[in-house]
Amino acid sequence: SRKGNCYDNSIMETFFGRLKNEVYYGYEKSYNSYEEFSKAIEEYIYYYNNERIQSKTKWMPPTKYRLASTTTN
Repeated sequence: SRKGNCYDNSIMETFFGRLKNEVYYGYEKSYNSYEEFSKAIEEYIYYYNNERIQSKTKWMPPTKYRLASTTTN
């Protein structure tokens, strides 16, 4: 098999890039402990999945979009 690269997992690379930009870069010194930083990451993941609207999901959070797309009328 061939050597993997970042394009093999572009969705996760995009997510981690956003996570670093929105949670880490510029805030490095504001976290006093690993636990505090870990909690910030958990909160961001919840926000990203349940509250953050995205154009590709018709301006709905991913969880609401998934629910709407699986509901039949």
